[in-house]
Amino acid sequence: MSSFQIPKAHLPLPKAPGWVAEFRAFIARGNVIDLAVGIIIGAAFTGIVNSLVKDLFNPLLGMAIGGVDFSNYFVPLNGQHYDSLDVAQRAGAPTVNIGVFVNTVINFAIVAFCVFWVVKAVSRVIRKEVAETPPPRSEALLEEIRDLLRQREPVLAQAGAAPTGAAAALPDRDPKR
Repeated sequence: MSSFQIPKAHLPLPKAPGWVAEFRAFIARGNVIDLAVGIIIGAAFTGIVNSLVKDLFNPLLGMAIGGVDFSNYFVPLNGQHYDSLDVAQRAGAPTVNIGVFVNTVINFAIVAFCVFWVVKAVSRVIRKEVAETPPPRSEALLEEIRDLLRQREPVLAQAGAAPTGAAAALPDRDPKR
């Protein structure tokens, strides 16, 4: 028995379109990676918020207003009575799920509140970092030169000499104006 082998052709791969390199650069940017991490953390955080609303807030709120269970507060549109939302849905009845909507609104309010505090905390940290950043060396040197020229200007005025060069270009600080 002889084995048949297909000859391997050494064909060059087609050149990748230009947008592929742009897409790679876009994905490799830090802010895209940060966004992806934020979405993953947000999805995990949603589970915590859902449990907080379903297992803590709704029972307490229901007890405070007379034992109402929001998760089972619904209106069947076919006019029949059902003991729970689950029973109505299994029967295929169309329902307006007011309790589910209230749960969603509470979830949104909690998430918005938490995001507000996170953004506020991050903004404080960023402001502190910006405030602590010293100016570039060239800018500090220019400020020193400006201050030296301003100190030199009154000495020249007392001697009766008119300022020249860079000192003449400084803004006039005449208090009459």
